[in-house]
Order: sequence, then structure tokens, then C-alpha cells
Amino acid sequence: MNTSRDCLRIRNISKTYANGVRALTDVNLTIPPGLFGLLGPNGAGKSTLMRMIATLQDPDGGTIELGELDVLRQKEEVRKTLGYLPQEFGVYKNASAESLLDHFAVLKGVLSPRARKEVVEALLRQTNLWEVRKQKLGGYSGGMRQRFGVAVALLGNPKLLIVDEPTAGLDPAERVRFLNLLSELGENSVVILSTHIVEDVSELCTRMAIIDQGKILLEAEPLGAVDDLRGRIWRRVIAKEELPAVAQAHAVISTKLLAGRTVVRVYSDTAPGPGFEPAEPNLEDVYFSALAGQIGRRRERPEPEVTA
Repeated sequence: MNTSRDCLRIRNISKTYANGVRALTDVNLTIPPGLFGLLGPNGAGKSTLMRMIATLQDPDGGTIELGELDVLRQKEEVRKTLGYLPQEFGVYKNASAESLLDHFAVLKGVLSPRARKEVVEALLRQTNLWEVRKQKLGGYSGGMRQRFGVAVALLGNPKLLIVDEPTAGLDPAERVRFLNLLSELGENSVVILSTHIVEDVSELCTRMAIIDQGKILLEAEPLGAVDDLRGRIWRRVIAKEELPAVAQAHAVISTKLLAGRTVVRVYSDTAPGPGFEPAEPNLEDVYFSALAGQIGRRRERPEPEVTA
């Protein structure tokens, strides 16, 4: 059974940059062991928060605790139990996965050659890179490089693993392999998946939070959040030129193009009017409803999101 000692606790974290941009405002989260999705659009504050948890940046105020460790004051101790895969990371293109991982193991304090060999082999097998361990990293696909990044992040058996936008740019097959790997890792550690891709969270995470403009809009279990929308999502097919009028009259949360026409999805506690039919909610509806201020903390409604 998980206890509060296993959790990552974030309290009243705020950050304003020197140029006046307010990146985070009073962020509060409790993240238990398992896979936790931090979902939000680009520029929402996800990466800023991840860097703070990873001890790479300090907030203006607030506290972050990992179990009994003070993340902001005990950085060296936290780094010993932390794995971090940033959105972009460099590799030595002419080095092999095996040799570079061995090098990183030395930096992590695994000094015994025998122990290092065992650790490197175990991680390469766990990330499904053993068969290509001798290949140069410069020839790896995007998914293979991401899995190598996870292997590096897993050195030292971290209690906390942070992955920032890990599936961006991956092809469908690589994405599935990578998400399966993260799912396995979430069985023993706190794994934070920071992403703007709703499907990544819906397929993996037992808990999630939605962040935008530096504020947490919603913290929930994905399945529970979807269930709470039942009876509140409505669908209608309209001509493109009708969208402004529909958006003016209803709480449009998203639109999609379909065979030259526009499918609008609307949030409403009651039937919004002629032509609308009830729609089965999904996590994308939760996401757009939160961004539009229909659920969670209220804020100004943005323009309806358009996706192809």
C-alpha cells in the first residue's frame, strides 16, 4: 500500500521570470506512485514545473517534497533518487548505446566494472536496445533515442522519474513501444509524464492534472473525470460558416473537420437546442472543457480549439 511518504507533494509553487512572464501561480499537487499525467498546451508551465522538481530551477516561493526529502533544500540527495528525461537531450552520435551508458553509470557512482556491466545490460534489455547496443547513437531512430534516454534516467533505480514531452515526433509504432515501457516503470516509482498529447495520458495514467497559463485547472483520475462529463457533451455537424454563431450561442469546446463540414462539441448541462445529439465523452473533452473553464477552476474562455 502506498503511503504519504511515497508521494511527491507540491505546495504553493510560483515562478515569475525576469521579463515579467508569470510561469506558475500557486501550484498544488500530490502525486502518488504510479503514472501521473501533467497535461497542458505548449507554454502552459509544464516544463518549468518539471525543471523545479528535477532540482534544475528554483521557484519564487512554495515547497516541494519527495517522501521525507525537501527537494528545494536537499538537491544532492534528491538527485540520487531522480531520473529525468527532458524534452530535448543531446547524445554523442559516434558513441554506441553500450559505451555511453557505461560512461553515465560511472558518473552515477557505479564504479565496479562487473556491477556496471550488469547494470548496463539490464537497462539495455529493459529498454529493448540490447540487440542494437553496438550501433552508433547517431543512427538511432527517434523512438530508440528516447528509450536510450530512459535507460540513462533509470540509472540508480530512481524513486522519481520525470519525462517531458516524450512521444513528440515519434511514429505510431515507436510511441506504443515507449508508452509500454513507461507503463512498466510506473509499477515501482513515481513517474510524471508531462505532455500536450491527450492520448498519452488517457492510455497510461491513473491520475492526472491539467495546467494552463501556469495554473492547475483540474486534478483527477482520468476515468472519473470522463465519467463526470456524461450527459454534458453534445455534438452537431454544421457548415463552416455557421461556427461563429454557434460559438456565440453555446460553450463550444472543440471542433473537427469532417468531409468538408465541421463537427462541433459543446458543453451543456441540458440539451443545447435543435440539431444537437448527446456524445460519449472522452478525455479530450475533459481537457478542452477544463481549458474553456467549464470544469475545474474558472477562467476566461479561449477560442474553440480546431483539430484536423
